[in-house]
Amino acid sequence: MFINFWYPAMQSEELGAAPSHVRMLGMDFALFRDAAGRAHCLANTCVHRGGSLGHGKVKGDCIECPYHGWRFDQDGVCRRIPSIGRDGKIPARAKVDSYPVEEKYGLIFVFLGDLPEAERPPIREILEWDDDKWRATIVSWEFDANMERAVENSLDPSHNEFVHATHGFQGEREDYKVPDMEITREELGVYFRIVLYSPALDRGELKGMKDEESAMEAFSGHHGPNQLWNRLHLTAENWLHQYQFCTPIDENRTRFWHINMRNSWLDPKVDEGVNERNRVTSAEDQVILTKLRPVVPPAHTNEELLMPSDETVLLYRSFLSQWEACGWRIDVDAMKELQKTSAVTVPSPARREQKNWVLKTVPLIAPSPDQSQAAGGVAG
Repeated sequence: MFINFWYPAMQSEELGAAPSHVRMLGMDFALFRDAAGRAHCLANTCVHRGGSLGHGKVKGDCIECPYHGWRFDQDGVCRRIPSIGRDGKIPARAKVDSYPVEEKYGLIFVFLGDLPEAERPPIREILEWDDDKWRATIVSWEFDANMERAVENSLDPSHNEFVHATHGFQGEREDYKVPDMEITREELGVYFRIVLYSPALDRGELKGMKDEESAMEAFSGHHGPNQLWNRLHLTAENWLHQYQFCTPIDENRTRFWHINMRNSWLDPKVDEGVNERNRVTSAEDQVILTKLRPVVPPAHTNEELLMPSDETVLLYRSFLSQWEACGWRIDVDAMKELQKTSAVTVPSPARREQKNWVLKTVPLIAPSPDQSQAAGGVAG
């Protein structure tokens, strides 16, 4: 799990007048809307006696702790301590971390880290979002899987033949071989292009899709450690462009928001059918991912026997290694030990300018000198 990236906390429609408690990266956060309806995210733990702000109340532009009524504004600064009266002086240390928030694509994204705005990796852009020739649906799910394992699954072209009924022949073809794939690197990720073959499906109005075998052009890539995108070109004119934004609840459980863009079947009546198809595909992946061992990807490639089709997975790991070299990977074991006696949170941008904080920040893994070699090699 990494700090200094954008993570979806919830769908915009889920955050109403009451605040919400959300668990991300193995830590707790509070989301609330101010009087103008703007969303904010704070560290969840009140610095007084450890109350859960996400289970409190919204009072004007502040969130109020349910334990003793301390109120914190959108910047995490305490504005009221009832026990000292109206004229009492509020200590400078009466503050919690506040994180940048951006609402787009129907989601509330939170930047969990301390980078200044100019240095923050961006959210993956959905180019089709405002195009009236495309229709969007959103569905979410969570299950017991490590997020990095789930991302690697999406970057794996060879699993489709065996896992997804609509993407392959379930391993029944003796002449099966992963088709040649084109791999392209981007600033924050890598993607591949491939042609998938599957049994013919009755795809209704789609022309040319009722042969004995269907060919589908597919692209799959990642953007940062937790954002995925896929393009499924069923025919030359009928396309599905999909985006998944992932948030680790902890190192063993992940929540996914799946945004499906389609340029066919634009009638809203089709939405639920599209969502159900996405749920089915996800369920097929879940069967595999929840049983993988080790739960997290192995630390060394000599603990796996990898094939050329795993190249994009290795490239993803090389990106993770780069971000770990920046000092952004959470030390999960140290965090769990620290959480036994202390409230822990992600460092916010304000920590670069302000001192004198009460809450401790999550321990991070110090980069090693041989970090650049962590990605390993591929067996030919």
